[in-house]
Amino acid sequence: MTPDLSVKPDVTGFFDPDSNTISYILRDPASSACAIIDPVMDFDYAAGRIHFEQADKLIAHIREAGLCLEWLIETHVHADHLSASPYIQEHLGGRIGIGRGIVQVQETFGKVFNDGTEFQRDGSQFDHLFEDGETYSVGGMNAFTLSTPGHTPACMTHVIGDAAFIGDTLFMPDGGSARADFPGGDAGALYDSIQRILALPDETRLFMCHDYGPGGREIRWETSVAEEKAHNIHVGGGVSRDAYIETRRSRDAQLAMPKLILPSLQVNMRAGHLPEEEKSEQAYLKIPINRL
Repeated sequence: MTPDLSVKPDVTGFFDPDSNTISYILRDPASSACAIIDPVMDFDYAAGRIHFEQADKLIAHIREAGLCLEWLIETHVHADHLSASPYIQEHLGGRIGIGRGIVQVQETFGKVFNDGTEFQRDGSQFDHLFEDGETYSVGGMNAFTLSTPGHTPACMTHVIGDAAFIGDTLFMPDGGSARADFPGGDAGALYDSIQRILALPDETRLFMCHDYGPGGREIRWETSVAEEKAHNIHVGGGVSRDAYIETRRSRDAQLAMPKLILPSLQVNMRAGHLPEEEKSEQAYLKIPINRL
């Protein structure tokens, strides 16, 4: 499927310095319709407290601009922040969607966190599960999906006009690509997914889920297919699949786990909801010992 480059959605990024995540408000310039992509819920791990400073910024922006929220899109099950989608949905409406691969993520991590049969592993916690190649709309803009697994089985790229939201599949050219060593990750599948993104027209705008400012440069989150093909330090210049897999595995072996991976996965595989309260009317997050 080829994007319609004549459609140019308005895109506003919101950077969360605690997780180096960029959340987006995508707006149809011809209407009041919009979508949010990858919203962040703030979590103080040491205190076990959640708050919504980042999410409230998105809500305020949408209200001040008089927009109507149609979608809350998760590009994948994040391991570095908790999703704010349910909180925003309570205030603004919209449907929460993620890729169909969430079912595999739920099966894997349902076992890691020893969640019983009461935790449904069918993606039913989300309002919609996107299929590869599915089309949908934001206002009058047509959008389509590309399944891009490798970092996680649920990773999906969303293409709306000349804009593509690629999750963690790629970073800015000087940042390379996502890790593939989490349970369910696969470096070969990630390479294949990257090639699907790089097959989009060169002019396509690519929006990152994260940026870490390599070398101390200022934070950036927008690039293009042409720039990634030419300059990405992991895949630019036509790097072979075998060479990429070797580089990715070597790199991943040196990386520490994200500091919020344990709470993030438990919450995000539930569409951003906390685990069910126990008899004490208190919700708890688990820490599996020596599993990751």
